[in-house]
Amino acid sequence: MRLEGIYAPIPTPFVGGEIAYGPLAENLAKWSATPLSGLVVMGSNGESVLLDEREKVELTAFVRRHTDKKVVAGTGCESTRATVRLTKAVADVGAGAALVITPHYYKSGMKDEALKRFYTEVADHSPIPVILYNMPRNTGVNLAAVLVAELARHPNIVGVKDSSGDIVQMAEVAAAAPDGFAVFAGSGSYLLPALAVGARGGTCAVANILPEECTRIFRLFYEGRLEEARRLQHRILAVNRAVTARWGVAGLKAAMDILGWFGGEPRPPLSPLGTPEREELQRILDDFRSTGA
Repeated sequence: MRLEGIYAPIPTPFVGGEIAYGPLAENLAKWSATPLSGLVVMGSNGESVLLDEREKVELTAFVRRHTDKKVVAGTGCESTRATVRLTKAVADVGAGAALVITPHYYKSGMKDEALKRFYTEVADHSPIPVILYNMPRNTGVNLAAVLVAELARHPNIVGVKDSSGDIVQMAEVAAAAPDGFAVFAGSGSYLLPALAVGARGGTCAVANILPEECTRIFRLFYEGRLEEARRLQHRILAVNRAVTARWGVAGLKAAMDILGWFGGEPRPPLSPLGTPEREELQRILDDFRSTGA
């Protein structure tokens, strides 16, 4: 799988605490009609840690059947054994690549050597390409640039989704990794800066609701229309912050409901947005739409 472009890390819709496959099919039809390069199922926005293994496999199979986009599945677990098992299972139902987050419960033990061994063993046994997932805000574990560059030499490790927000770190990886290894921005907030230092694309929560705008930033960058790309990057910042750092999964799902997708409520113990927050989110989205393209 060649990694390039904009991927949306799709939310998992729930009704009564169960996966709502009907609304998901409707969402998938809409995403499939956009310029997105692919979809990520069971990432952080997909509430992966709140799904059991059976649900993860069924969800991946469903997404694969209902879109012609490339499908990446989040398979990172705390143990190497469980990660390999889930990776093989999603490969069997059609996932094109596995997004593997760092183990982090025993974070004091997750030194570079342990992480190197973990990712090497997963990649050795995975039937599909492996993408490293660096999410230190949630995990408390950072994949250092020197380690990522070393892992990038493994023939079955094809990229990294870096959600650290550290542009210098992304630049160092892009400079040191072999040709063909893809650095992906993990947020729409720094999509353009990441492209400028060598990223090949982004996996951005905001791409779920602004797929045209995110893919346009990517296109404008490669067309050399940097001033237009900069203006659009600035425009999406407030929306991006609302559906990531500020209100997270609940904010993204509420924004989807407001904009005509199906978001629904998060799975407990996560809580939906309250009325005041939802009204403020509505204002942020209205402000975005009122500024035009």
